[in-house]
Amino acid sequence: MSSTEDRRFEVLRAIVADYVSTKEPIGSKTLVERHNLGVSSATVRNDMAVLEAEGYITQPHTSSGRIPTDKGYRQFVDRIAEVKPLSAAERKAIIQFLESGVDLDDVLRRGVRLLAQLTRQVAVVQYPTVSASTVRHLEVVALNPARLLLVVITDTGRVDQRIVELGTVVDDEDLAALRGMLGAAMDGKRLAAASAAVAELPEQAPPKLRDVLIKVSTVMVETLVEHPEERLVLGGTANLTRNAGDFGIHGSLRNVLEALEEQVVVLKLLAAAQQPGMVTVRIGEETQVEEMRGTSVVTTGYGSAGAVLGGMGVLGPTRMDYPGTIASVAAVARYIGEVLAER
Repeated sequence: MSSTEDRRFEVLRAIVADYVSTKEPIGSKTLVERHNLGVSSATVRNDMAVLEAEGYITQPHTSSGRIPTDKGYRQFVDRIAEVKPLSAAERKAIIQFLESGVDLDDVLRRGVRLLAQLTRQVAVVQYPTVSASTVRHLEVVALNPARLLLVVITDTGRVDQRIVELGTVVDDEDLAALRGMLGAAMDGKRLAAASAAVAELPEQAPPKLRDVLIKVSTVMVETLVEHPEERLVLGGTANLTRNAGDFGIHGSLRNVLEALEEQVVVLKLLAAAQQPGMVTVRIGEETQVEEMRGTSVVTTGYGSAGAVLGGMGVLGPTRMDYPGTIASVAAVARYIGEVLAER
């Protein structure tokens, strides 16, 4: 890349930084005063004219300064050389806060709340998907001879408890056989495979246990399937109201809030976050959601042992601190994965 192009990128970088900080259009005189660009105001004005002609910046009002366009933000994000690192104290605080979570639900809620505080944006995390979860432990407890408690624990920390009314009495020998058959069908399997194996158990069962296994397998299959209403946790929605004016250019805050209520929209944006440590940034129209044209979405995957459990990230106006947001999303995702792996 030529020195002229490098200089123009520095002008663009300075416009992005100042506009994110001040919310005010930036003029050439201000850029020269605030940044050590090493060139005259005339050169900066010429560079701004080229950047505007190429669609990287725009003039919102006559006789005003310039602000970045979505294309300008994209160029800035693509050329971020160094993501703003978190301090040792910030990293320690994140780990301690997440490790205090008592179960999967608590860890994810803490992660969302923390990410919203760090970025001052809306944070969202997807529950571990069924396809990524494995049965770690199954417990079958007799509450009485005709009533069982089933407890399923996955490697992602999800715990499901179900009570089964058998309609008949089972003795200790039958209970042991039932526990053995369920364990052999489920232990160590992905939930989808475990569900299929459990559904086949009644056909393989001894005649005296067939009716019992039909009732147990019916409850277990329902337990192992996805719970759509639990797919997402959102936090910091109120942060959007502080920057309501930023959404007026491409729509309205109301449109964004309505889109957030449609969890399918958010899940679609998280779907591409399939690799822990890789952060994806979608700016404006790149979200491919009309109601979110005025937003940017920063996402990544979280997981353990190389397996992606789900996606997480933040949503906010395109006028966003991208280096800081990218660093926060990556850090919280990493530590959520580490905390879940230890459980």
